[in-house]
Amino acid sequence: MRFRHEAGLWEIFLPGLEAGTPYKYEICSQGQRGKADKADPYGFAAELRPQTASLIYDVDAYQWGDAGWMGRRRARDLNQPMSIYEVHLGSWRRVPDEANRWLTYRELAHQLVAYIKEMGYTHIELLPITEHPYDGSWGYQTVGYFAPTSRYGSPADFMYFVDTCHQNGIGVFLDWAPAHFPKDVHGLNTFDGTHLYEHADPRRGEHQDWGTLIFNYGRNEVRNFLLSSAMFWLNKYHLDGLRVDAVASMLYLDYSRKPGEWLPNRFGGRENLEAVDFLKEFNRLVHEAYPGVLTIAEESTAWPMVTRPVYLGGLGFDLKWNMGWMHDLLAYMACDPLFRRNEQGKLTFSLMYAFSENYLLPLSHDEVVHLKKSLLDKMPGDRWQKFANLRAFYGFMTAHPGKKLLFMGGEPHGAAHRGLQKFVADLNRLYRAEPSLYEVDGSWDGFEWIDFRDIDHSIVAFMRRAKDPQDFLVVACNFTPVPRSGYRLGVPALGEYRERLNSDAAPYGGSGMGNPQPVPAEAVKWHTQPYSVVVTLPPLSTIILKPLNPQFPPPKAEAAEEDPAEPMAQKKDDTAEGDALTADNG
Repeated sequence: MRFRHEAGLWEIFLPGLEAGTPYKYEICSQGQRGKADKADPYGFAAELRPQTASLIYDVDAYQWGDAGWMGRRRARDLNQPMSIYEVHLGSWRRVPDEANRWLTYRELAHQLVAYIKEMGYTHIELLPITEHPYDGSWGYQTVGYFAPTSRYGSPADFMYFVDTCHQNGIGVFLDWAPAHFPKDVHGLNTFDGTHLYEHADPRRGEHQDWGTLIFNYGRNEVRNFLLSSAMFWLNKYHLDGLRVDAVASMLYLDYSRKPGEWLPNRFGGRENLEAVDFLKEFNRLVHEAYPGVLTIAEESTAWPMVTRPVYLGGLGFDLKWNMGWMHDLLAYMACDPLFRRNEQGKLTFSLMYAFSENYLLPLSHDEVVHLKKSLLDKMPGDRWQKFANLRAFYGFMTAHPGKKLLFMGGEPHGAAHRGLQKFVADLNRLYRAEPSLYEVDGSWDGFEWIDFRDIDHSIVAFMRRAKDPQDFLVVACNFTPVPRSGYRLGVPALGEYRERLNSDAAPYGGSGMGNPQPVPAEAVKWHTQPYSVVVTLPPLSTIILKPLNPQFPPPKAEAAEEDPAEPMAQKKDDTAEGDALTADNG
């Protein structure tokens, strides 16, 4: 190879090489490694593990058919429904009669896409398909930052998969892992005999929990490498977004470290200033070059303004995983219903901060791996109650502000699970059909509590509103196995209220209780609302009601100015009477 002094690059030209030809770099360094055979960090394809060479490949030959999707994508924003199916391609489905082999990208393009359409999801999120040496890492220990894994086919096969998704109206997100990389000798580790990509000092350069190395974001070469990778996937593979893994580990120098095991920044703080600058540059470049593409942060701390624009001082992501909501709700649902009255705050606390960021509600792979049990097995009670709990939970999740993500298997297959699977599909269709469930996720304009104080019955009720405030739904959740007949809920308008969804319906495996006929609103003030309805709340259920031809009360007249001559004693009497009325009405 020849060294280009003016560019700092090495180059070689070898004529006549065909696609699929394997190659490596033999690095002869004066550093600590001597000779090492390295895969191409910028390689477009790689051999199937355990082989580790890069492969020559032309990524510009594929003929795309998704022009319509790509044109429409530019105008998309967060006011759209987003129900994401998170999937690991290697274990979603296997071919048992062929040594239990993986499905190929092209087989997945038909089988997985058909399933996504059947289930009503809007997007697929792929666990990393960037090339990786170890199957058990599920792609999170990346070696090939420009190569789709050869486990399921060629780069053109992966393009076919994305193309098929787009032609069927399905968006594709990729889990992208720029926080760390493995120590495999053919990878980035001490690439030229020095710590080229990683920090030399293990107090900054090594993740102790994962046995991986941390990128040195302060080096121009490293930032450009990672930024090029991000832009490459969006450009060459038409991906609709990148979910950035382990953002918290990038932001904090003391992440998962004890005192003395980390080095502070130049100001003496724990923030990784170079990583912060990298993330801001990443988001700025992506949004400038690819309007409509989304960036999503897996960030589990209280770092401020993760989803605020860079020009306002934020990190610039579009969405942030709401890990607090996930932990609170799983803890609540795991609790025996007898004791849920003591845990009501776990249901409601997320609304204290729900609009501080643009949130996505994740029930991801992280909640079921490492022997954490399935979501179904996390639920208390007998088998019927486990399914009922999970349906009620999914109903609450769908009605709660925020975009949605469910890992594969959260809607299990098999005869006993078909009711739950049908419920998830119907939830997705309801979510996409009702603007009140997705149009105003980021402010109180789209959400209003009806009642969260019924602790003794473990019941919460609230409204979701669309941009048109007269387009609304009423949601009520009963998290005990006791049915509640004659339960009164406050509503803002007269008219009849029809069940749009009932998690206890018989087709879903429920008891079949509910409100089969529309329920009329009455002129009875309740829960701070001018009207109310009397409903049946089935056991362990979520019900969603929609008004038919709602009749709203006339707007209130402007309050008259107070007469400054009015006696103070009269004012005090009025105030006392008002307080008494408030107390009487609960």
